[in-house]
Amino acid sequence: MNGIPLPLVVCLVSLLGLAAGTLGGLLGVGGSIIMIPGLVWLLAAGAPGEQHAFQAAAMVANVAVAVPAMLRHRRAGTIDPAAVRGMVPAAAAGILLGVALSNLAVFHGARGERLLARALAALLAWVILVNLHKLWRAWRPSPPAAEDNGTPARGPGAAGGFAGAGGVMGVVAGLLGIGGGALAVPMQQQLLRRPLRRAISNSATAMCVSAPLGAAYKNLTLGQHLPADTALAGGAGAGLLLGLMLAPTAWAGGRLGARLTHRLPINLIRLGFVLLMAAAAWKLAVR
Repeated sequence: MNGIPLPLVVCLVSLLGLAAGTLGGLLGVGGSIIMIPGLVWLLAAGAPGEQHAFQAAAMVANVAVAVPAMLRHRRAGTIDPAAVRGMVPAAAAGILLGVALSNLAVFHGARGERLLARALAALLAWVILVNLHKLWRAWRPSPPAAEDNGTPARGPGAAGGFAGAGGVMGVVAGLLGIGGGALAVPMQQQLLRRPLRRAISNSATAMCVSAPLGAAYKNLTLGQHLPADTALAGGAGAGLLLGLMLAPTAWAGGRLGARLTHRLPINLIRLGFVLLMAAAAWKLAVR
């Protein structure tokens, strides 16, 4: 990939996993929104199937980010049981549907891969706007009341809302190769009135189930995006190979990021989220 010697590839990808894991654990987004643009930046050489391989790798590493993050959030007591019951089944079904959609003919070839990259960039642009609005509200002369009152959402309406958030999260995650938290976190905030730390915790918990399913399905079907004489190192196993390079440091980063979620000021977390989304969106838009 891109003519880089294998030892250097391992080193760079491992560092990328650490950065993505830390920021993903901090923000509840799985890390793919950093991993995919990072892999494009480091390794893209124009070979057919690269975007799909990078998505498959990021989905493997998402598991390593989500699990330690979820364990930390559980110890902190910020997971809503009702939210998880609604989100997990819907996210699991949704991610399988999303991967199936990503395998449609429209997403094959260079044009289809650019379409996937730009769809992810558009999603991130929307997330940026949502969080800029939140920052503006927080920094007004009369900011809103404290964000986390610790009260879980209840009732059939809330349960249906969480299931809807989980389903949308899963479909988009499977289609674009992300964890889904970049969408599920603001959805919970805007539509279900969940505070940021709880929304992050709920998303990380749902990803513990949806991410392994999506990663397995995407990697098993990766070969259909590669020509028989593919120049992609690792062939149909490229996604799994890269994912295994990312996973160990992503795991460590996920533990660190989840710890920081409960220590850093909420607006500092949100500002970092916005800056991260902007960099990732730009890189994907020019793919």
